[in-house]
Amino acid sequence: MEKKYDVVVIGSGLGGLASAVILAKEGKKVCVLEKNTQYGGNLQTFSRDKSVFDTGVHYIGGLDVGENLYKYFSYLGIMDKLKLHRLDEDGYDRISFEDEMIEYPHAQGYENFVQKLLVHFPKEEEALRKYCDKINEICHQFPMYNLEDGKGYDENVVSIKLIDFLDEITTDEKLKAVLIGSNFLYVADKEKTPLYVHALTINSYIQSAWRCVNGGSQISRALIKVLKSYGGEIYKHKEVVSFTFDNQQLTSCTTADGSQYYAEQFVSNINLKHTIRMVGAESFSKPFVKRIMSLEEVPSVFSLYIVFKKDSYLYQNSNIYHYNSVEDVWDTHHKAEGRWPNLLVASMNCTSPAQKWADSMTVMTYMDFEEVKQWEDTFNVSTIKELESRGESYEAFKKEKERLLLAKLETKYPGICDAIQSVHSSTPLTYRDFIASEGGNMYGFVKDANSPMKTFISPRSKIGNLFFSGQNVRMHGVMGVTIGAFVTCLEMVDRESLLAKLYQFRTDETVV
Repeated sequence: MEKKYDVVVIGSGLGGLASAVILAKEGKKVCVLEKNTQYGGNLQTFSRDKSVFDTGVHYIGGLDVGENLYKYFSYLGIMDKLKLHRLDEDGYDRISFEDEMIEYPHAQGYENFVQKLLVHFPKEEEALRKYCDKINEICHQFPMYNLEDGKGYDENVVSIKLIDFLDEITTDEKLKAVLIGSNFLYVADKEKTPLYVHALTINSYIQSAWRCVNGGSQISRALIKVLKSYGGEIYKHKEVVSFTFDNQQLTSCTTADGSQYYAEQFVSNINLKHTIRMVGAESFSKPFVKRIMSLEEVPSVFSLYIVFKKDSYLYQNSNIYHYNSVEDVWDTHHKAEGRWPNLLVASMNCTSPAQKWADSMTVMTYMDFEEVKQWEDTFNVSTIKELESRGESYEAFKKEKERLLLAKLETKYPGICDAIQSVHSSTPLTYRDFIASEGGNMYGFVKDANSPMKTFISPRSKIGNLFFSGQNVRMHGVMGVTIGAFVTCLEMVDRESLLAKLYQFRTDETVV
């Protein structure tokens, strides 16, 4: 079978779907190819004991009227299709430590953020205000973050270390730990993490923080509906395995079932290292291949999916980041050996806006791929039933990790285990198979303030009609990947025309 398009997008994660919608709206004939059973990448959901769980998107920021993701989603035509529930405005995230009973809140709204933390740090108002001012200042250094055109990134901005900034504003180590307590969202490394990564992540949640009612897959479903309304096509069970070239340009891609898809342009929304292997390293410059292949990925995750007994545990409208100690906040994933887990992240799943009782909860912590390396030759992409194909030793491994993480959860919430109906789990192998991320990593490549431009990857490749999208290209997360899709598409269509259409959504009065 042969088909011809203007653009073929490989991978149906958020970056791929958003890119496809943008290009289809620009009049391109677009096709999206997905190798798995389910569309959406990290937007995927699955069900256990009639409870819906998110694969990767547990809460989203910047979705109130006039905020940046609201505007981007409005342009994409999906904002009015989403069912959302706002998290606790006085503490959407709560940071806690094993040796005390206090939960330190991250509140929505910058003034509210300051006031709620002043309760616990009454002498640190100046530091808190400097922190908020700097977060806003950094965010305004990234034009596309604010739906603006610009000349790119200031290397002086992207090379500021998060730890150096915190050391400048305060000597209170606990306050520093609380301010970066949600760093599971980007994986804080004391010697590497840039301030801009923290700022771009935390700002959107301080603006507003939301859960997707019944899961984030509604985002991918909405994008697919819009794509089809513009004549776009999307297919699953279509794993791209090879490409054909003509005069150093891609002409087609072939899927595992032998189908061939011709296009003028191609967008790879899959792992960048895998893209290079699949296309062929010889098609890229040697320095580019060496740089990409040498990049370090962030760690992976072990997750528990807990189903509660009916009306047995109260719903909590906040996310919890619970550490063994203040010292564990930095480089958490490096410090887990022998004392795993030294962090738990707990997020309840929302099934209705007026929820009293918890239906289910996802509990996560770091896990290195090395822990599951002995089973790396096994694969599973089914969401229909529990994994059976990796063998008894793997199941025993998971059960022991479940026991340890549940014990940690019980120390945080005494009695919670009595309310549990069933427990399910996933490892880095699960994330590798479902998301196709190298080593099951959560967020792509480690950002390093010591060499910041190393991970700023151009969406345009040396192959003139191959482009990159997704979390490997710029920032990860719903916000980062959405903005990255626009950055990619600006390289593929008339830049000024697309920017002019996007600019119409910059005002707070935009109606969807």
